[in-house]
Order: sequence, then C-alpha cells, then structure tokens
Amino acid sequence: MFDINSLMGKMKDVQEKIKVAQENLEQLTYSAEAGAGMVKATVNGRKKVLAIDIAPELLVSAEKKTAEDLVVAAINLALEGIDPQIQSEMRNATGGVNPMDIAGIDLSNLFG
Repeated sequence: MFDINSLMGKMKDVQEKIKVAQENLEQLTYSAEAGAGMVKATVNGRKKVLAIDIAPELLVSAEKKTAEDLVVAAINLALEGIDPQIQSEMRNATGGVNPMDIAGIDLSNLFG
C-alpha cells in the first residue's frame, strides 16, 4: 500500500537537505584562466563572480576589446568549471539523486 505520509516526510527531508546544500554552494569556489594566465576569474557555487585578476602587463599592452574578451572567456570557463562541484554537492545532499534530473520538476531557479 502507498503511504503518502511517508512520502511527504521524505520529501520534506530532501527539501531541507537541498536547502543546506544551497547554503554550502557559496563556499565552493572555482578559478579559471584565459589568455595564458593573463586573466583569472573566480566564481562560487551560486554562480557569482568573486574575483577578477588581470595581469598589469595586459592592461598596458592590450587593446580594450582584447582585455574584455579575455575577461569574458575567464568568467565563462570558471562558470563551466564550477558545475561538476555543484552537481556533486546536490547529489550528496539528496542521497545520490541529482534534483536537476527529476522529470517534471523545474529547479532551474535553485542556484540563483
């Protein structure tokens, strides 16, 4: 027999674990470089940019457009690189189930 109360209790537990995992995402960080290390971007698990480090020689020698392109590239690489850590954190919180993989449930606003 299907026990709806038990299911609801388990869902409440999972929701609480997801909430804790979301809070932990701010502690995850990932850094990536572009332009042979001339630009470095660091992001957290909430997909917020924490820092941009630009080599002084780039600012002196590069055109504005080149510097901008390298900043964008470094940020995009960092955002891509943090994804596996986010997924791991969420799988750990939900006992191995990635909530993003549950059919019919839109958790796209979970990270920001």
